[in-house]
Amino acid sequence: MPFFENPLKRVERLKRVTNTPKPGGGDRVPPGQFLTEKFPVLHYGSVPIYRSLADWDFRVFGLVEEPLRFTWEELMKLPTVTQTVDIHCVTRWSKLDTTWTGIPWRELMKLLKVKPEATHAMAHCEHGFTANVGLEVLDDDDTMLAFLYDGKPLEPDHGYPLRLLVPKKYFWKSAKWLRGIEFMAGDRPGFWERNGYHMQGDPWREERFGW
Repeated sequence: MPFFENPLKRVERLKRVTNTPKPGGGDRVPPGQFLTEKFPVLHYGSVPIYRSLADWDFRVFGLVEEPLRFTWEELMKLPTVTQTVDIHCVTRWSKLDTTWTGIPWRELMKLLKVKPEATHAMAHCEHGFTANVGLEVLDDDDTMLAFLYDGKPLEPDHGYPLRLLVPKKYFWKSAKWLRGIEFMAGDRPGFWERNGYHMQGDPWREERFGW
């Protein structure tokens, strides 16, 4: 059985990092970040393996008038867009000009009747992983449910078949292996937030840790 480091210990180790870049990375690089041409793989737990997407589904629930369930085929019939954005990881790497294709958040919202008391969403992913994001953050022209990277299906390590993409936040908010969105009244911590990461995760404010 594989061994996975306690996530609290992983966050505490990151807090102790002293090898940080000097200021002056340019107006596209948040403070404390190193640029990379690579696409580092970082996650907790094992990578889901999908033999087929025939039984895969995506659920919308919580503070909505009517919960919805989409098959993969149904999801792929929704409008899509391709965009190029910069991404920033809490572990201090940034990668510029990454190209993604997916379903814009605003297109998904056209299908939903979200109750007025909803203020936040929780992304629900495989293995019980979760990530919290404010609805005002998701309501942006660069947020999406992404299924292609550089024109190809996501690699398993990077979230195949679907991940949330929220480029204005640290990359852990762009939750991999997405299976559902829950609408909530008020905020509550997701997996990494419960283990020490910041509730908001704004890279320009260096909101890395919550405590």
